[in-house]
Amino acid sequence: MPMELPFAESYRIKMVEPIYLSTRKEREEWIKATNYNLFGLRSEQVYIDLLTDSGTGAMSDRQWAALMMGDESYAGAKSFYNLQEAVHRILGFPFTLPTHQGRAAENVLFSRLIREGDIIPGNSHFDTTKGHIEYRKATAIDCTIDEAFNTESVHPFKGNVDINKLEAVFKKYPKEKIPFIIVTITNNTAGGQPVSLQNLKEVSALAKKYDIPVVFDSARFAENAYFIKTREVGYADKTIKEIVREMFQYADIMTMSSKKDGIVNMGGFIGFKNEELYKSCWVYNIMFEGYVTYGGMSGRDMNALAVGLDEATEFEYLNTRILQVKYLFDKLTSHGIPCQQPAGGHAIFVDAGKMLPHVPREQFVAQTLGVELYLEAGVRGVEIGALLADRDPITRENRYPKLELLRLAIPRRTYTNNHMDVVAAALINIFERRDSIRTGYRIVEEAPIMRHFTLKLEPVK
Repeated sequence: MPMELPFAESYRIKMVEPIYLSTRKEREEWIKATNYNLFGLRSEQVYIDLLTDSGTGAMSDRQWAALMMGDESYAGAKSFYNLQEAVHRILGFPFTLPTHQGRAAENVLFSRLIREGDIIPGNSHFDTTKGHIEYRKATAIDCTIDEAFNTESVHPFKGNVDINKLEAVFKKYPKEKIPFIIVTITNNTAGGQPVSLQNLKEVSALAKKYDIPVVFDSARFAENAYFIKTREVGYADKTIKEIVREMFQYADIMTMSSKKDGIVNMGGFIGFKNEELYKSCWVYNIMFEGYVTYGGMSGRDMNALAVGLDEATEFEYLNTRILQVKYLFDKLTSHGIPCQQPAGGHAIFVDAGKMLPHVPREQFVAQTLGVELYLEAGVRGVEIGALLADRDPITRENRYPKLELLRLAIPRRTYTNNHMDVVAAALINIFERRDSIRTGYRIVEEAPIMRHFTLKLEPVK
């Protein structure tokens, strides 16, 4: 009987970058010097960097070729029109404002739409989204389904919006106070979990009933489409591009951090279907980003992004990318390490609360696990827990989310499965000695908002 061919990557490696494997003594000194903030480490102090998948992927030969053809004209660059055509063709938005990255897109759009006292419902707003909302003295309300907060529950679409929760918000607050609902695809905070097309339809129908626009935070839209194809009934025979076009039928506006599913190192944009709203955002784009046909992006980056949007919406690329995430997930869960289930699109989310049950929540459990992983093997992840949740803007008390997660975000086309084996072995070692880890960290210094990027910590003695 013929042997079944094993899975292999859908690309060949054409260039390599050396990385340094440090000693534990070096890592102890380095992390102490950063005040135990993983963001403070220099890149050469990290062996395997899973801090983020944002801007850390490897571009293709086609993208590098397009980059060399970039038009750097200040106004009306050919590269802008290449990007605009790709956004319209692939995503269905005729009007595009480039920005230098996703949070810049939020800044431009929210400056136009959000006012003090507004209410913005959504599915687990990510850190920059919530930061931009609260900076404007508005309130983000999480309407994610309850299954998202049970890491042991195997629900195919844990990123879904709870329609009953959403309608309760619409009924409680006047329409004038709800400028839009934001749907994040995939839902990063819930563990890179997808939103079903059925749920997008239901959200759109409810929003139309109350005459409220729908915004998609689209950083990982292609990964979301992959899960619709592989998990949702009726979509197995559709192409990723067909699913993407159907998804975006249910959005009025989109924001995009192109550093994720655009597979570029820098860039973002806002997509509009309404020309009047598009033009009303020009002034903010010009003030914050640049002229409307470059908006903080170089022509070469816009060219690379136009190609990247095409590549990211092909099944073979997505299959390679997401199966690598699942490879690490299977390694960890087979050894009993608690993770958000099922495996998400861009990252593994380790349930730090279950992995380190003796560390008090006031001592930042996920951050404690993140530091332990760095010390163990030079692997850098990021805390998705109480540090990221920040303080309540009114009471200034720490907010403690339902889950304390350590995110291990896998860069696109960057590491091999051998690297994933190192990550798995390091976490298994920590898991074996988890009962000996009983204290965490306390805050020494923090910024008033989005503190997790720059805060200083010290070990609790």
